[in-house]
Amino acid sequence: MHHPVQMNYEQAIDWLYATQQFGIKLGLEQPLRLLRELDAYPPANVKVIHVAGTNGKGSTCAMIDALARSSGLRCGLFTSPHLVDFRERVCVNGREISEAETAHYLTRIKQRVTDWEHHPTFFELTLVLGMTYFKHQGCELITLETGMGGRLDATTAVPADVAVITPVAMDHSQWLGETLTEIAAEKAGIMVTGKPTVSSVQHSEVSEVLLKHAHQIDSPIEFVPDPYTASAIGLAGSHQLHNAALAIAATQRAEIPTNAKIISDALAHIQWPGRFEHCPAPHSPHGIILDAAHNPQAAEALVKTWQQQYADRKATIIFGAVEGKNTAVVISILSEIAAHIHLTPIDSPRSLTLDELAKSINTDTPHTIHEHPAAAIDNAHQQASESPVLICGSIFLIGQIKAALSQQNSRPSNQ
Repeated sequence: MHHPVQMNYEQAIDWLYATQQFGIKLGLEQPLRLLRELDAYPPANVKVIHVAGTNGKGSTCAMIDALARSSGLRCGLFTSPHLVDFRERVCVNGREISEAETAHYLTRIKQRVTDWEHHPTFFELTLVLGMTYFKHQGCELITLETGMGGRLDATTAVPADVAVITPVAMDHSQWLGETLTEIAAEKAGIMVTGKPTVSSVQHSEVSEVLLKHAHQIDSPIEFVPDPYTASAIGLAGSHQLHNAALAIAATQRAEIPTNAKIISDALAHIQWPGRFEHCPAPHSPHGIILDAAHNPQAAEALVKTWQQQYADRKATIIFGAVEGKNTAVVISILSEIAAHIHLTPIDSPRSLTLDELAKSINTDTPHTIHEHPAAAIDNAHQQASESPVLICGSIFLIGQIKAALSQQNSRPSNQ
């Protein structure tokens, strides 16, 4: 076999991003083939924890990873989407994969798939990049966040030891179904025969579906009712205490040895970007808060967290969204804490237009519609007086603003 020309990082990412034209395909045939042909399956002694759900997946994955690292394991963490840099998606022991390694593995993967009749998708290729890297890095535990849904998500091609289901709500209905029951069935698809499942307390329609499926495939399922309150954790908001309890239950089911000290150490310093994240900002005395709340359930959690942190102080909000979200409902929930809402389109082909943004807001709520995020930011900073500016909605908006604040070049993907 001739040796391929090694791509540099820019070339490798250009190639990978170009695969977005193949769209999103839910199904396991391609990822199974990729894992097999690239010899990326985890070795038998490696534990895999697989996390699905609508909200709190990323934070829960970050907590599982921190707990396992704190107990001394070498850990791989696979999450999506990224905020600023593609390499955030693949981390070992808290460090992102390097540019050189990304280029090295993507060159190998590209060589392997060139002549496939059905080209693998961006997400499938990113998963196999992560799995190959975790294997070469000798990871002992891998935490995988589903991209979308569960049953047919590429991550489900990796055999898991524990399935974790965070709160399930309506989201991505064009892919996953129009009702809570249909969406719950998609998430239930990550359960593995004979292996344990842990779940947040769910809406009764959801828990019914999860219980039934767990029973059919003989997966012992546990719902985790009580929040973790034994020590302070690094992420704001009472919903994060529920995510922490879920993460601890998952590590117990995976038989990762922890104790009270390991747990409190791991959770004290936990950070997850874009989740009620406080950033200093040059023009704002109180800084800004970034939060990726983009569906009603997440918006409710954000409002509660704001009220816990800032009592009656109102927020100057900058909001942007992509289509297919319940935007009007999200904005009406946020208006409870809003002094003023600045609406802006975002840098994504799926962004809501100015007209659609205008239609999604109730005229009673003080608001301004801007053609560009930069204008929204300038305006918001001038208005904000006694509390931080709150930037929320699409993860793409958060990433764009985070990149601008840190003067980094961000490369948003639409998947």
